[in-house]
Amino acid sequence: MRKAFISPTKYVQGEDELLHLGYFVRSFGTSALLIAHRDDVARVKDKLDATAKQFGIAFVESGFMGECSRQEVARLQQIAEEKGCTCTVGLGGGKAIDAAKCVAQGEALIICPTIAATDAPTSHSAVLYTPEGAFDDYAYFKQSPSVVLVDTTVIAKAPTRFLVSGMGDALSTYFEARATSNSYSRVNASLPMGTREGVCPPAVGTNAALTLATLCYEMLLKDGAKAKAACDANQVTQALENIVETNILLSGLGFESGGLAGAHAIHDGLTILEGTHHYYHGEKVAFGTLAQLVLENVSDEEMRQVLDFCLSVGLPVCLEDIGVASISDDELRQVAEKACIPEESIHSMPFPVTVEQVAAAIATADRIGKQYKAAKEAHR
Repeated sequence: MRKAFISPTKYVQGEDELLHLGYFVRSFGTSALLIAHRDDVARVKDKLDATAKQFGIAFVESGFMGECSRQEVARLQQIAEEKGCTCTVGLGGGKAIDAAKCVAQGEALIICPTIAATDAPTSHSAVLYTPEGAFDDYAYFKQSPSVVLVDTTVIAKAPTRFLVSGMGDALSTYFEARATSNSYSRVNASLPMGTREGVCPPAVGTNAALTLATLCYEMLLKDGAKAKAACDANQVTQALENIVETNILLSGLGFESGGLAGAHAIHDGLTILEGTHHYYHGEKVAFGTLAQLVLENVSDEEMRQVLDFCLSVGLPVCLEDIGVASISDDELRQVAEKACIPEESIHSMPFPVTVEQVAAAIATADRIGKQYKAAKEAHR
């Protein structure tokens, strides 16, 4: 049985770590194409200027247009070539990071997330959109970023909702890895692996990945609420450090090398509902996790534990919490159908899954979440 595990070459996290960015750029040369939204550049300009001066390097600002599209990637690659950039730095949120991955194509790439809203920074994949912002395709590269550099001082000063959304994304990691492990399903770490003979066959996850995914869940339960409180106060505490590591590193390695299953597929289905469009990825994934747990018929104890965690940090527990005040039977079926298309990760569940089962799980998770939330509020 083939197994696969993938990770960044180096992960560094701590207060004011952006002051050391120049050191890592220096390992590739003296100039870096900086792919970042102008607002993110403005937030950390003092640190960028200081590290550039200290290490004698130059950041070539790209004027990132905000969308990770094929056209934008081509424009950025042309700038990098014309300016002779020796590495690529992706700084900011998901789209800037994904654009940097696409420009670098798996070579000399430094990722500097300014929020901890998803587990994308460590991965070897990216999402491409059209210039108008519609989904286009997924892109996979031969390796993960060379360096992931996380400045927790910057993350602590970002809106708390981003950190909480990251906890929602991380919440699914253990449950999806557990399901994928039980079904011996393919994991993203096995893609792509092109060889002269063709493409290597798929691989399943490692015990190491499942262990990291388990730790991811344990850290959320232990420090999630404390990290939220610290972020509310824009302070870096040990709990915040732990949750930043959980959201980015543990969840990133856990999802890519441990596998995706029902929660992310249900998230993808929910995106067809217009009301969900104003909510972050991790917020929708949190509800998708509850629906997966209903689909698995987990114990009451485990369901209560997840519900209590969600309520403690402010994650959604019902459809209303992600902008869906009501849903028709036809809409529910459409969501379930999208979640069950052949290429979706829901087929990594350790049992056959039907559209009807997914629709029932979503409706039931919504009802359970509403009732549990109401009961908790009544006892306050």
